[in-house]
Amino acid sequence: MLAVHGKKTFMNTNPSGKSLAALAALGIVYGDIGTSPLYAFKESFHQAHDLAANATNVYGILSLIFWSLIIIISIKYLVFILRADNKGEGGILALTALIGSSMKGKPSATRWLTLLGLFGTALLYGDGVITPAISVLSAVEGLELAAPSLHPYILPITVVILIGLFSIQKHGTAIVGRVFGPITLAWFAVLALLGLNKIIDAPSILQAVNPSYAVDFFVLNGWQGFAVLGSVFLVVTGGEALYSDLGHFGKSPIRWAWFVVVLPALTLNYFGQGALILENPLAVKNPFYLLAPSWALLPLILLATVSTVIASQALITGVFSVTAQAVQLQYMPRVRISHTSKDEFGQIYVGALNFLLMVACIVVVLTFKTSSNLAAAYGIAVTTTMVITTISFYFVAVHTWNWRPLWAMALCAFFLVIEGAFWGANLLKIAQGGWFPLLVGVVIYTIMTTWKEGRKILAERMKENIIPQKDFLALIEKDKPTRVSGTAVYMSGHPDYTPATLFQSYRHYHCLHENVVFLFVKTQARPYVGVADRIGCEKIGPSMYQVVIRYGFMDLPHIPEAMRGLQLGDITFDSQEATYFLGRENLIATKRKGMMIWREKLFAFMSRNAQPATRFFHLPADRVVEIGSVIEL
Repeated sequence: MLAVHGKKTFMNTNPSGKSLAALAALGIVYGDIGTSPLYAFKESFHQAHDLAANATNVYGILSLIFWSLIIIISIKYLVFILRADNKGEGGILALTALIGSSMKGKPSATRWLTLLGLFGTALLYGDGVITPAISVLSAVEGLELAAPSLHPYILPITVVILIGLFSIQKHGTAIVGRVFGPITLAWFAVLALLGLNKIIDAPSILQAVNPSYAVDFFVLNGWQGFAVLGSVFLVVTGGEALYSDLGHFGKSPIRWAWFVVVLPALTLNYFGQGALILENPLAVKNPFYLLAPSWALLPLILLATVSTVIASQALITGVFSVTAQAVQLQYMPRVRISHTSKDEFGQIYVGALNFLLMVACIVVVLTFKTSSNLAAAYGIAVTTTMVITTISFYFVAVHTWNWRPLWAMALCAFFLVIEGAFWGANLLKIAQGGWFPLLVGVVIYTIMTTWKEGRKILAERMKENIIPQKDFLALIEKDKPTRVSGTAVYMSGHPDYTPATLFQSYRHYHCLHENVVFLFVKTQARPYVGVADRIGCEKIGPSMYQVVIRYGFMDLPHIPEAMRGLQLGDITFDSQEATYFLGRENLIATKRKGMMIWREKLFAFMSRNAQPATRFFHLPADRVVEIGSVIEL
């Protein structure tokens, strides 16, 4: 293993280690894409499209599916986008942070790109709700083929499985990956065998790899063919989750798993479904399950159900990662984030979010009722995020990697033409359910931008009641106040200003502790900060020190651990003996210049319900003193 800033990655030159990592990646990263054969090809012939199950349409859709997998997943994501990692961490928010650090001289462009990236990030939450719902429901619906009498139990069974899925998240992706990896490998083997068995009977179906069939499909079907793209897109919906999960496994295992296992298995299965429909057009109602012989139907339904539970991991773990990044970058209020692996810092669990996702998934299943209805809601959010990722990638390529703008523009334009077509086709599904993930995205985007802007306004309001650090030090030099025994740590949001808690207490008591620490916690635009760069300490006055602790946006802050062994003059800092002074602001929405009143009220509500700083920073509760203040926004 190669250690980077205390974080282990799967950059292992040992072939067996690489294979194990790729196997674990199968269980987490490729579940979503891997279970798309359950519904993607079927939905392309959905009655809303009114497509005949003839050779022209089957060959055309298969060609579209194959080249979507090649261009979007194989080339765009695995060859190019995975290179755009932020010190090993992936996802659109990590990409946005990378843009911010490389375009500091262009604040206006950076601001708009950041807002665009935030919107793409917010849309992932909508997918985090839809993916588990459609994946599990589509698998359980196979029971109706085996025993039509089970139809009334499909929704209850789906709900029970979803509850079980979210209940195991607290054990972490490392354990889940080890358990699910072999099962997912078996799933892809079954996909390949089912498809290959039918392809052997009709090998001519392989001609569909010729892109001319896709062109003929559009020529013959026109606008109707364009609308089908919304269903074809379902085969690549796991692309963004793949990128978000980069920090869990690293590039190499993700690429190995795709090209060796996933792509061949998916291609064989989709082409097998196409051959089956040409043989029996009535099989279009559920070509995946009808590929199996009757004796294998129940075992296949069971394997599909387990595999769809695994499929949901890609989005769930991706949402956890994005949430941790958003909290550290101050786009979301503090929430409790737990590490689930001692070796992989990127493997985390967010309990509150896990519960909300579970409730939302259950509500969606009970509302939409069938996988076909959910398919109408699926796609618009993912395509929008993909387009935003491509635009962001251009700026990273030009400003971070120093690519020639013309070359970067040509590559991104190629991807945008294809993704733009998918995006346009998915817009047609908004009225049928596509509004739901967009609504979720808008809500999350509003929360993120409101929290960020609210924190900025709060900082400005607090500056009105505090003085610059140099003025306070001059005041101390003049007053020569009484010093009481002990060490006091005052947390500050402004390294050049006096902490509000210190200024307030000094105005009341006119005394200071024997040792005073001004503590400023800074989040940097990289995922991890090494121990050597973690902390800086400077003496700024008599027994007074300025301490800066740096964290990356995927680090989880732990102040006592960071300050362990810190020398403050002649003494060594003791976290159990120090007293930590924190501020607790009572925020009041007003009509002062800032945000609209409803956003100020939303910010105040989030601030009241955020995880207390004591817990978030792992401070000893019995050593914390909170000083309250009323602040008008």
